[in-house]
Amino acid sequence: MQEKPGGNHSYTDFIFTGFPGFSEYKPYLFIPFFLMFLVAVVGNSVIIFVIKTQTSLHSPMYFLIFAIAIVDLSLPMTFVPNMLLNLVLNLNGISLDGCLVQMFLIHFISSFESTILLVMALDRYVAICNPLRYNDYMNSSTFYKLSIAFLIRSGLLISVIVILASTLSFCFSNVIEHFYCEHMALVGLACGETTKNSIMGLVTIFCIPGVDLLCICYSYVNIFFAVLKSASGKARQKAVHTCGTHLIVIFVSYLLAMCSYLAYRIRNSMAPDVHILISLLYILFPCCFNPIIYGVRTKEIREHILKMVKGKKIDPENIKVASITR
Repeated sequence: MQEKPGGNHSYTDFIFTGFPGFSEYKPYLFIPFFLMFLVAVVGNSVIIFVIKTQTSLHSPMYFLIFAIAIVDLSLPMTFVPNMLLNLVLNLNGISLDGCLVQMFLIHFISSFESTILLVMALDRYVAICNPLRYNDYMNSSTFYKLSIAFLIRSGLLISVIVILASTLSFCFSNVIEHFYCEHMALVGLACGETTKNSIMGLVTIFCIPGVDLLCICYSYVNIFFAVLKSASGKARQKAVHTCGTHLIVIFVSYLLAMCSYLAYRIRNSMAPDVHILISLLYILFPCCFNPIIYGVRTKEIREHILKMVKGKKIDPENIKVASITR
């Protein structure tokens, strides 16, 4: 505990309670969360390896799947190993500095989930609504510019959140009812004014997932109007199949995000264990779900994985057209 000017004290070390209502069952909870972590690591590693090693998959659409796999591989690494140690060995302590670093990494990396989904929507929008100009718009230069812009956006907003949190005095308690340093979970322990933190949190939600969702909706509304005007039934079916996988991932990601947000708004009327579970699923479930859905529904990735498992040599000429099937 650190003494502040004026005789006030502020905790500098914190304890994660995890699931306080199931403390005696922690060793058993290790199993499902370890399996989810294993699926996330193995699944995303396979997706990354297949796309990186197969030249036939070096196109914008697969580059975006590659990027989301990197995000889904990196995000669990920021807190799941510590969470598993907490469940098995009750190693549940963290310093304030470590908490702030973890907070930045989790929110910074997770912010790119919606950003990549936005770029995927733009990619499909150009491919379907303006196919003749696709190579002009969706090229390496465009991706570099978008990457820099989104890095600056997320970096600035998340840095402000962390800096504001670092100025607070934590004198109420040093017990965090969670498995990782979530922004509002830490701010809730502060004994000073936290209005700025709450406002900045809402601004970040609006500027990152909020703006991304609006742009995604705009893109897919235009896509579906373009598809409905298409005279060809095959073209219409292909467009629906192509967008289907992305829409499933978008729906799952934003549904969990909305549940997590609402859980914080009604946390007083919700059991802490339920709130913690929702927050964990919001972060961890997409990391497990995305590689499965892309590996199963994306024809080219699925065929490469099957050939890799069977030990057959993959001939890039066998797959020439990128398409996503059910």
